[in-house]
Amino acid sequence: MACNFRAAMPRSLIPLALALACSAALAEKADRLKPFVFSSDKTGLVDAVNQRTELLGNVIITKGSLLLKAEKVDVRETRDGYHQAFASGLAGQPVSFRQARDLPGEAIDGVADQVEYDTRTETVRFIGNATVRRLRGTAVAEEVTGAVIVYDSRSEVFTLEGGSASPNPNGRTRIVMMPRTPPAEDAAPAAPPLPLKPSTTLQPGKPS
Repeated sequence: MACNFRAAMPRSLIPLALALACSAALAEKADRLKPFVFSSDKTGLVDAVNQRTELLGNVIITKGSLLLKAEKVDVRETRDGYHQAFASGLAGQPVSFRQARDLPGEAIDGVADQVEYDTRTETVRFIGNATVRRLRGTAVAEEVTGAVIVYDSRSEVFTLEGGSASPNPNGRTRIVMMPRTPPAEDAAPAAPPLPLKPSTTLQPGKPS
């Protein structure tokens, strides 16, 4: 499965001449069938009539391998049973999002001032000082930064927008792709040849 990065201007959303492919796997499919679990340190509100849940203070949301941490979260359920989560952080304490991929050992890990998660479209929107990484184990395989990053787990596409909320100079977007680790047989240097040693068994020849 290919993973595409698309950079776009914040106002016109016209794609730039940049499309980088990377190896990735789809979002953890088993997560779709797992329940949402909410916890927080401070106040909480469950509005059964309007299908809305609000939590405040070190909020933690899990759904299978999905893990979201924020200061404030507003979760709304649609009439057909999907959920939309709107999370915000504090200064110096952004919202964090992490979800495993179907490929063993891989995960998507991101932070931003705000995060919006939609279970219908299976998209995550990182808003303000956004950084998203694709991890292989603990190693960073790719890293993207910008004012807004939208990740579509179905199509494996990252859409990047620049702007004043970008952590990069002049509001630019940025993509870093790390080289793959070479196979062990390629990475290991060849052993140096053994030095020649004089024979202890052969006798010098006699003239005829």
